[in-house]
Amino acid sequence: MLKRKKDGLDQQGQLLRTSAESTKGYLATLMDGYSKLLIDDPVRPFREENLAEIANNVDYGILAALEGTWVSYNANYNQNIKRPSLGSGIHTTIMPSPGTDQNRIPGKFSFDTEEYIEKLTFEIVPGGVRNRGGASELFCGAVKYDQTIKSVNKVEGKPDLEYAGIHEENGMYLWLSDVYNYAATKETIEKDRGIHAFSQEDHQKYGYKGEYRDEPLVQVKDDNGNVSYILLSELKEGQEYFEIIPAQEIKPGDGITGPYFIPDYSISRSGVIPHGSTITLLGDIAPSGPNYLISGAPQFPYGDATWQPDHLAISPTMGGAGASVTNPINLDQPAPAWVHETLTDENDPGSNKIYTQRILANDLYPYCVRPDMRLRDTLSGQNVANYVLIQMSSKMKTGAQGGILNVPFVNRFVPTVEVDFRMWIETVIEDGKEILQLQYEQIIFFEFDFGNDGGTTSWPHIQVNTLRKIEDIPSDQRKIIEEQFFNAPSGMSMTTPATNAERAVNPPVGCPYHKS
Repeated sequence: MLKRKKDGLDQQGQLLRTSAESTKGYLATLMDGYSKLLIDDPVRPFREENLAEIANNVDYGILAALEGTWVSYNANYNQNIKRPSLGSGIHTTIMPSPGTDQNRIPGKFSFDTEEYIEKLTFEIVPGGVRNRGGASELFCGAVKYDQTIKSVNKVEGKPDLEYAGIHEENGMYLWLSDVYNYAATKETIEKDRGIHAFSQEDHQKYGYKGEYRDEPLVQVKDDNGNVSYILLSELKEGQEYFEIIPAQEIKPGDGITGPYFIPDYSISRSGVIPHGSTITLLGDIAPSGPNYLISGAPQFPYGDATWQPDHLAISPTMGGAGASVTNPINLDQPAPAWVHETLTDENDPGSNKIYTQRILANDLYPYCVRPDMRLRDTLSGQNVANYVLIQMSSKMKTGAQGGILNVPFVNRFVPTVEVDFRMWIETVIEDGKEILQLQYEQIIFFEFDFGNDGGTTSWPHIQVNTLRKIEDIPSDQRKIIEEQFFNAPSGMSMTTPATNAERAVNPPVGCPYHKS
C-alpha cells in the first residue's frame, strides 16, 4: 500500500500547494509525496480528541482525481483514427447458446460484441470512514460511483443510430491508507470494562487477591517442588515457569507495541451489478520503477505481440483459434484467410478454427478479438504528458482476496468467477490546455459448459472505454450524451441487438463469414 507525507493544513501550506499545481500539473501535484508503506515507517497514534481533524483530512489518494461526471470520448475526433466508430466503448460478451445446458453438447456458445457510450459519475464522500480494529484504526477515503452504458447500433434502412441500455452498476471505491495505532488508556479501559473487580476463581485456584488482573500469572516451583503463582512482572530473570494464566484485563498503553496493520492494497472497489453479482476488487497503483506517476502515454503492443491470451476475447480454454504466443495471429493485419472461408474436416481438423471463427470474422475486428487495441488506437497522436495506472482484481495470487457473490441463477448457469480491472488516469495536452482522460479495461471471467475432455471452459467478457469530463468533449458529442443520459430514461433493454436480429432474418449465403 501507499502512504503520503501529510502537508501542513495551514493557509501557507494550501497556497504553496495551489502554486505547485499551477506549475507541475494536476496529476503531478496529486501524486507528489507518495511512497510505499513499510513496516519500519512511523505509525501515527490515534486520540479521540483528534477524531474530527483526522476524519476531515482523510486521504483519497488518486481517487480524488475521479470526482465528477465522465462520459464517452469518441475516437473519431482523433485525426489519426482511420476507421470511424459509433461509440468509444466496446464490449465482448459470451453466453450459453439457447437450448443448451451444462450436461449435454459441450461448449456451444453465443457471442456478441457492440460499441457503446457511457456515463460514469464519481462523488467523494466527505469525511473519513472509520474502521475500528482495537489497537489498529483505518480511515477510508470513500468515493461513490454510478455507471450507465448504452449500446450503439446502425440499423439498415434507418438513418439514426439506435441506443439501448445494456449495463447499470453502482458502488464505492475506497482509499485504504490512513492507518493509526490506538493504544489503551485508563479511560478506555474503565469505559469498556466487562469483568468483576475481584475474581473468586483467581483467589481459589491461584491465590491472587488483587482487582482487575491485568497481567498474566505464571506457575513457579520452589526448591522442594511446591507450586505457587506469581504475576509475570514478579518473575525473575532466568527463573523457570511451568504454566501461564492469561490476563483478564489490559493495561494503559497496551497495543502500542503492535501488531501494526499494513493494508495489503491501497484501493478497493465494491460494485453491485443487476445481473445478480456483487464484486469486491483489491488493488493498487502500478509503478514504473520507483515512480507512481509515469511520464508519457500508456504502452500497448503492436503486431505479433498483440496476441496475448490475457487480453483476448478467446481464452486458451476455448482453443485459442489455433494460435498461440509462439504462433500468433497479428491483429494489426487483416484476419487470416481461413476466417472468411468455409471450414471442413479437411482444412480444420479438430474443429478448432470454426469454434471461434465468428469472433475473428466480426465487423469490429480486431477490437472484437482484443478490445484494448481500441484504447491504444485512441491514444495514437495524442500528447499524453503522464498517467497513473490502477490495477485491481477479485482474485490475487497470494494474500488478501477480493471476491464475487452471485445470485443462485447466475451461480448455476453462468458463474462469474473473476474480475480483472485496469484503469489509466491520463494527462492529455490539447491546444496548450491540460485535460484529464480516463481509460479502462475490465475482463470478467464466466465459467459454464465443459470441453470435449471434460475440463471447465473460461469465457472472457471484456469492456473497454475512453472517457473525459463532460465539459471536455466536443459540443456535438456532448449533445448525444445529454440526449441519451440526461434527457432519457436509463433503463436496461435486454432485447436482441439489431445486428443479431438482421442476421436472423437475412442469414448470409454459404460460409457465414464469407467476404467478397
